[in-house]
Amino acid sequence: MISLLFVGLVTALLLTPGPTNTLLASSGIQMGIRRSLKLIPAEAIGYVIAISTWGMMIDHVSKTFALLPTILKLLSAFYILYLGIKLWRTADLEINLNQPTIRPRELFCATLLNPKALLFASAIFPESAWVNVQTYVVHILSFLCLILPIAVFWIFLGSVLASNKIHWLNACNLQRTASLVLVSFSIPLSYSAILKF
Repeated sequence: MISLLFVGLVTALLLTPGPTNTLLASSGIQMGIRRSLKLIPAEAIGYVIAISTWGMMIDHVSKTFALLPTILKLLSAFYILYLGIKLWRTADLEINLNQPTIRPRELFCATLLNPKALLFASAIFPESAWVNVQTYVVHILSFLCLILPIAVFWIFLGSVLASNKIHWLNACNLQRTASLVLVSFSIPLSYSAILKF
């Protein structure tokens, strides 16, 4: 029921540097891994609320404008491609991880307003998730299962970047890897959107 494309796209987007991941890495630097784990439920709740809200809105509007999901999926594919290219081009720039101490409330708000939620709702979650409760539950639970290890990875990355012990594990290499993954996933996503025209 869960496609490999869904798992791959969710993983690629969750690994992409953004506001939520920057805050998680910052917390890893400042508070260490164990104390930062309390932020993960705030991220999960923020994503569930944002994705569900966007999904319901898109489903409601698509009843009067049937091409909306296909257009949003195509636009999302182009945005993912753009994001991949931007990540590659800015990989050499320093990421500011010197944030004030991060609390769950700040992480929740950053996640709730994260533009990735619209991408998840419009292009990555299947359209059937917004009309079938069972499909929604299966996909949202799978999404939550993917959040946990990726959030821990970003917290761990912050703690490693703070210690400077592993030279190849740096923000530049991470961004370039994420860039290649995003570009590779934008192709099947755009192809599936074009097939629906």
